Amino acid sequence: MEKQLIEELKEKLESQKKSLQKELESFAKEDPNSKHNWDAKYPNREDGDKEEAADDAQEYDNALSLEHSLELKLKNVSTALEKIALGRSQTGEAQGVYGICEVCGKEIGEDRLLVCPEAKTCLKCNEK
Repeated sequence: MEKQLIEELKEKLESQKKSLQKELESFAKEDPNSKHNWDAKYPNREDGDKEEAADDAQEYDNALSLEHSLELKLKNVSTALEKIALGRSQTGEAQGVYGICEVCGKEIGEDRLLVCPEAKTCLKCNEK
């Protein structure tokens, strides 16, 4: 894979990471004791009736689902960035384990990486 393409994908991943962290920070707090783990904040209203309490519970449930989805995406983005860094530190170039399918070991297509730079598998293995 060309060094210029990897740089482009790295920039895209770094941008995604910042965006995901910002979105998570809007309703959750990063857990300092666990990598890639966030804790959604429970809406805390002082005086409320049962209807507001039910709304709070629903809001929290929705936040938990969104938190899980964003955490997973952030973890995948961070892992891709780590793979890029690992490839550089070993070879001096932005090559290595990034862009290699974790299932079959073949190179992930450039088109797939441009759409989903955090992809762990090639399109063929992803469809299985």
